[in-house]
Amino acid sequence: MGQAIGDMLPAAVGVAISPIPIIAVVLMLVSPRGRVNGPAYLLGQIFGVAAVGAVVLLVAGSVGGDDGETSGSRTWLPLVLGAAVLALAARQWRGRPKGDDEPVTPAWMGTIDGFTPPKAFGAGIVLSALNPKNVVLTLAGMAAVVGAGVSAGEEAVALLVFTVIGALGVATPVVLFFALGQRSEPLLARLEAWMARHSAVIMAVILLLIGVKLIGDAIAGFSQ
Repeated sequence: MGQAIGDMLPAAVGVAISPIPIIAVVLMLVSPRGRVNGPAYLLGQIFGVAAVGAVVLLVAGSVGGDDGETSGSRTWLPLVLGAAVLALAARQWRGRPKGDDEPVTPAWMGTIDGFTPPKAFGAGIVLSALNPKNVVLTLAGMAAVVGAGVSAGEEAVALLVFTVIGALGVATPVVLFFALGQRSEPLLARLEAWMARHSAVIMAVILLLIGVKLIGDAIAGFSQ
């Protein structure tokens, strides 16, 4: 159980510091409906991460044929995921702001002030469950859990831990907003600017480490 949680922690941290979801929740919190849209968005984020993780675990359980087939899939899956994560790392690095360039945010973020709570909830789901980087990281995290060979109950606990950690990046601004009130606005503004400026480099490094570990695990599996 401990090994399963330890192996999936880097992927969970990668989900937690994903910049676009964090910037989006900050913008929602400072909007006119911030007190309802922020929590609604956080709930959507939690639901999206948990749903993707649960689907991965269910699929992995349903296709786990005989021991040879299962062993082969547990070897090839980390290799494929590792290659995908390394590709994401390269993309993050190429997309980082350079010099005095202003960070570019998606155009849809300019419409956040008009979001209703259901739309904020839906945005949380989309930016977690349909975000390619988060999906790959969730696949990597759940692959680590499946590879540890734990029971179904322990898989559920690992998914819960993964979901909680993965939601921390969005949950932190929400907690600050309700704990500090208007005093949180300058802090949130600085957080948004910092994430927009530096998160691409941080994500690239984390993705690189995760990708290398996954490929290393695959190579070790082939050598057995």
